Amino acid sequence: MVKKLYVGNLPYSVTENDLRTMFEQVGEVTSATVITDRETGRSKGFGFVEMALEEAAQEAIKRFNGFAMDRRNLTVSEARPREERPNRRPERRGPRDY
Repeated sequence: MVKKLYVGNLPYSVTENDLRTMFEQVGEVTSATVITDRETGRSKGFGFVEMALEEAAQEAIKRFNGFAMDRRNLTVSEARPREERPNRRPERRGPRDY
């Protein structure tokens, strides 16, 4: 069963490949994603890793939670389900009559 992990406090220089390589030390990684800002494309300092096995995910949490990476202590935990958020964009309407 695939287990999704949250990885926080990432150095902004970390790539998805770096994240995958790090977590592959404890088991098979099915995906690794660094979340980026839509406008700038720069990292937001967190990401998600999906591990193929529950046991590997638990080992990754033990090994990497608090792990120092480029002088930043990582936060690694089970990812929570995404919360529904209200749409922040105004509703688009047709041209106005002036």
